[in-house]
Formats: sequence, C-alpha cells, structure tokens
Amino acid sequence: MERIVEFFSDIFQNFLRIIQSINFFDVLDILILTLLVYFLIKLMRETRAIQLLKGIFFIIAIFVLVEIFQLKVMGYIIDNFLQVGIIAIIIVFQPELRRILEKVGRTKVSTFTQSVEKSAGNASARDRAILGIADACARLHDSKTGALIVIERQTKLGDIIEKETTSVINAECEPELFCNIFYNKAPLHDGAVIIRDNRIYAAGCFLPNTQKDQYLSTELGSRHRAAVGMSENSDALVVVVSEETGTISVALDGQLSRDQSREGLITILRKYMPGASLEKKKKRSKNKQGG
Repeated sequence: MERIVEFFSDIFQNFLRIIQSINFFDVLDILILTLLVYFLIKLMRETRAIQLLKGIFFIIAIFVLVEIFQLKVMGYIIDNFLQVGIIAIIIVFQPELRRILEKVGRTKVSTFTQSVEKSAGNASARDRAILGIADACARLHDSKTGALIVIERQTKLGDIIEKETTSVINAECEPELFCNIFYNKAPLHDGAVIIRDNRIYAAGCFLPNTQKDQYLSTELGSRHRAAVGMSENSDALVVVVSEETGTISVALDGQLSRDQSREGLITILRKYMPGASLEKKKKRSKNKQGG
C-alpha cells in the first residue's frame, strides 16, 4: 500500500512541476496534439481500427500496473511486445491505415482545386446533371427500382471502370437513360453507374465491399453496403435507391444518410458534386460587376 501511495505521490509532484514550467509554446503544442488525436479518432470511428485504440489503452493500463507493482515477468513481456508491436499493428490494420492516409492525402484547399480541376465541367452541365440524377432517383423511388450511382470527385475511379463487366456509355445524365439502365431485366442493372465530368461515363461497375460490415444495419442490402464501401475507398459521392422500399440514400466518407427526398438529394449534390454551380457563378459575376 505504501508503494502505491508513493507512486501516485511522485506522479502528483511531477505533475505540479510540469504545470509550473508550462509556457505559451507548450500550450500550443498540447492544442496541436489534441487536434491530431481528435481527427485521428474521427477518421477511425466505426471501423475496425477503433479496436486498435481500445487495445492501446488496455496495454497502457497494464503497463501502469506493472510499474506500480514492479512485476518483472510482465515487464519483460511488455518490453518485448513493444519492440514488435508497431510492425504487428501496421500488418493487421493495413487497410484502415491506408484509408486514413488516402483521406489525409485528399485534403486540399478548395479554391486551388477548383481553379485547376478540369474534370468538373462547366456550371450549366453540372446543374443539368444534378437535376437529371435527382429526377431519375425520384422515378426509381416511385417504381421501387434499385439503383447505384457513383459520382466521381477528386479520386479517379479508373480501377473500377476498367473491368470486363463494365460498359462505357459517355452520355448525358437523362432520367430516361438511368431508368433504362436500372430496369430489373436490363443486363447492366446489377452494377453501378459512374458519373464523370457531369456525364454517365460507365455502367455495370462492381464496387468494393465495406470494411465495417458489422457496424451496418441488417436491413441494408448489397447495394447500400457497396455504396458505403465505395465511399470508404474514395471520396466519391454515392446515391442508392432501395429495391425493396424505394428509399433514396447517400453515402459519403463511409457514412450513409438515408430517407432523402428529391429536394434533399439536389441540395446534397449541389454541395458535394465537383465544380461551382451556375447560381454561384452568377452571384460571383454580379459581385464583381457591383464592385
């Protein structure tokens, strides 16, 4: 008991010395570290990697107990585990770590990207595509026809498109064409449609599975799981229409937003589809003329 009291007394004394020696740069250092930890947890949320954090906290708790009670055998095991633990973590959680690094790599200054990105297309074509997708999803909702629409953003989806089952279409985003593609007896209805440069670029595409299958509701079918998987592996915006209920859902960054109306879908598309909308360009033009 005396050893435990002495241990915590030393910790408290060290804590007081640290508090007394803190300066402005130390506070800045702590804030930056806090932000990094926050964003790391946010990126790892609802994935297998969150178990990694729980395991790390568990090991830290054991390490503290070993130090308190001076357990030699456990101390030897933990010391040797820490020597190979980082390599083991990288191997076991490679998919999650890769996804985190890809997401960090996609982080950009939006104004710079808009100025150099050529694939966004012009504003009027973008607005026509948005209305075409929304109208198609409304019709598919009414007829309870399943659909999976992937809107390519910064991450190019060439590895999804360049497959034997894929058919390159390169057509305007007309509601009638979407309905024909996803008609349940059409040859391409089981796959996804890829939207590139505000056009239906390819159909019959098969998407990667989600890495957090166990976290999703059992009510969700294969289309919804594929949509979440695609949004995990890229920055694509994915629209899903349920074949059973006709419900319209949107997947982005591994998160699924369900029960969208036509107007709600239009709002999401205008917010996340590449390029500036026609309305925004008109406002900018008016502001420049007024200035």
